Formats: sequence, structure tokens, C-alpha cells
Amino acid sequence: MTSGSAVDIAGPWTHRTVSANGVQLHVAEAGPDSGPLVLLLHGFPGFWWAWRHQLPALAAAGYRVAAADLRGYGDSDRPPRGYDLWTLAGDAAGLVRSLGAREATVVGHGWGGAVAWTLATLRPGVVSRVGVLAAPHPRALRAAARRRPWGPALRTLMSLQPPRLPERRVRRHEGAWVADLLRAGSGPDWVAAPEFGEVADHHRAAMLLPRVPHTAIEGFRWSVRSQFRPDGARYATTMKRRVTVPVLQIHGGADPWVPDRVARASARWCDAGHEHRTLDGVGHFPHQEAPQHVTDALLDFLDG
Repeated sequence: MTSGSAVDIAGPWTHRTVSANGVQLHVAEAGPDSGPLVLLLHGFPGFWWAWRHQLPALAAAGYRVAAADLRGYGDSDRPPRGYDLWTLAGDAAGLVRSLGAREATVVGHGWGGAVAWTLATLRPGVVSRVGVLAAPHPRALRAAARRRPWGPALRTLMSLQPPRLPERRVRRHEGAWVADLLRAGSGPDWVAAPEFGEVADHHRAAMLLPRVPHTAIEGFRWSVRSQFRPDGARYATTMKRRVTVPVLQIHGGADPWVPDRVARASARWCDAGHEHRTLDGVGHFPHQEAPQHVTDALLDFLDG
């Protein structure tokens, strides 16, 4: 990790870099080494610090917690390729093993939630439980996109497809687009909160790190372009397998991009229990907008 990086934020955690699946991944850790491992995976536009509320709270409850920067984000490696969900799930599996655990509860938000769903499907032996925030099962999301091909989420996704232009949009005006995206996706209470400006500034800085505007977007390009290639068909078929570990799904009732009903449809692919919690008035970033509600739900789930 680069000393003085925009994502090297101090707090009740420690920073280190871990080798996994052929790349170096930055993690912030807290909690006893002997505790059950909880792996936290951020979404877009984000980095590990999005879990700043849950990281110390889960650690205080006796869990060993690692909040990772995904490949292409923050202080993790930013290679030119490897942003498909197959590879990202491999990164997460490798991270669990490199942290010395046999299995972990994996909690993901947004794009990190897609990684969590994929990991639980491809490598169920590495996952004991799955928590997902603002992240329907990929098959549920695919079905919803086909029913309503020009919904808000798909419009945003398609805006990221042209070469170079989205990267320029991210960099323009010191990352103002990142703050605009956070504002557009959030419930009104959080946008009006005193902390929102500081949070937006940290996310802007993280997204302006060298190459991150490109590497952070590459996964979304894969998610669209793969629909017309054999790897996309293979992924869609593979994700028909049912998840065999318990799932907690937390969704903002005011999420402007992903309706709550789409998230609820994920239960169809869950064999070992699916608990769904809707947070009224909360948008696409529940762990940041309503941190105590999310932390309490995760602790109930982990202790259950």
C-alpha cells in the first residue's frame, strides 16, 4: 500500500496488503485473529472505507473483519484485465484463504454484492453465509433488465460503455460526477446530513487515483459486453445453481436504481434460507445511509 494514499484513512483498524489470485489486494482489518472471518466487499463508486461503521462494530462483537479494496479500486492492484465476475470471485476466495481462514461470511454492496453472489455459487466451500446490500441475485437483475430494458439502472450502466468518455466524466471537475452519483442514489436524509460532503470528498479522491476511473468501470463493461459472448452465456447458466448457504438481503426502499421487488426476487435462487430487510427512506447505500440498522441486521444474522 502506498503511504499517504487517498484511501489510507486512519481509524480503529489496521491496513495491509494481501496476495490473492495473482494480485495484491489492500484490506483494512479489525477484531481478534481468532474470531470468525467476515469479508466486506464495497460497490461502485467506492472503496473499503464505505464499511467504516460496520468494521469496528462487528470487530467489537468478536468477529475478525476485513474490508477489502476490490481489484481495480483503492490501493489494490489495477491490472489491465480481470474485471469479470469469475475473476473477482476468485480474488475473494483467494483473499479468504490468504487471510488464513477456511471460510468466511461474505458481505457485499452493489458490485461487491454481485461478487458475493458469484462466490457463493462458484465456491460454496469458502462461504459460510452471504450478506448483500443493494444487490439482487444476478439472475434476478438480468430478468428485470429484460422486462424493463431502459430502467434507471440500465441507463446508468449503458452510460459507462463507450470507451474513454466515462473516464473523462469521472476525472472532470475533480470528480464532481462521483459526488453527483452518490447524491442521486441516496435517500434525502443522508444527502442532507452534515457528513455527506466529507463522505463524497473521500469517494471522489478514491476514484481519482491513477487508473481507477478506468479499472473501476471495466467490470460494468464486462457485464454488458459479455451478454453477446460465450463467457456471458456460460456465466448466466452457471448462476442458475442455487445458493446453499444462508442469505441476508438488505435493500433501501428508496433505491432509485434497483426496486425492492427485484431484490426480493432473489429468494428464488436461495436454498438455505433468504431473509430480506427493507429500510424505508434509504437509497442505494444502506450501510452508509443507515449504518446502525445495517450493523444490527448483520449482527443478528451472524449470531443466528
